[in-house]
Amino acid sequence: MPSTPALHFTTSDRPEARAAFDKLTHQYGQASEADAEIIVALGGDGTMLDTLRARFEDRKPVYGMHRGTIGFLMNEFHADGLIERINAAERATLHPLAMQATDQSGQTHHRLAINEVSMLRQTAQSARLRIIVDGRERLDRLVCDGVIVATPAGSTAYNLSVHGPILPIGANLLALTPISAYRPRRWRGALLRHDATVEIEVLDPGHRPVSATADNQEVRDVARVIVEEDRSKSLTLLFDPGHALDERILQEQFGF
Repeated sequence: MPSTPALHFTTSDRPEARAAFDKLTHQYGQASEADAEIIVALGGDGTMLDTLRARFEDRKPVYGMHRGTIGFLMNEFHADGLIERINAAERATLHPLAMQATDQSGQTHHRLAINEVSMLRQTAQSARLRIIVDGRERLDRLVCDGVIVATPAGSTAYNLSVHGPILPIGANLLALTPISAYRPRRWRGALLRHDATVEIEVLDPGHRPVSATADNQEVRDVARVIVEEDRSKSLTLLFDPGHALDERILQEQFGF
């Protein structure tokens, strides 16, 4: 007989997610977050990212069901057979990016990103950035709207929308992708080892302010940002067989 894990459901505020929450907790019960073996997230990818961010300490697996807008990280919603689906699920392990952002006042902000760290101009003026990888200057001046450092899991999100590369899960790579690069105009970004240290300095931050965002956690008026993968932390996502994260990323590469 398959085991019946204790489930804790979490949900976004969307009406369809709240309705699913009420139905599923009535059908399967609601364990406390501390006692649960599996966390079930109901909503879209934003809900999934928020749910995963709460799992850095206990590392409990998360199974998502799509009841929101974008659902790349979610499974399809079906109320029946949930225990069987969870027991048969395939696992994907993710490691976050650690962002260290120093603002113009000298204060340092630490954030973790599952998808990407992005830097964006705050005004109509273009951002001017200096890029250093593993202590070596690679671009002395990038004039652009911004730049993204994306994980494989995040490579199909914002990174793909600005024509960055799709990275397979387990590729041990990061994507460094410019957003609307003006100078050098032909620079399309770079693929970096997963253990690379990326340092991005904002040139003339007083006149050309830039914000830094780790997924949806924003720090404004930054002067310097350092991004590194944090292998000491891991997250586990559960996907229905045949719809695992690596398969979805592969499908994206063939245009499905």
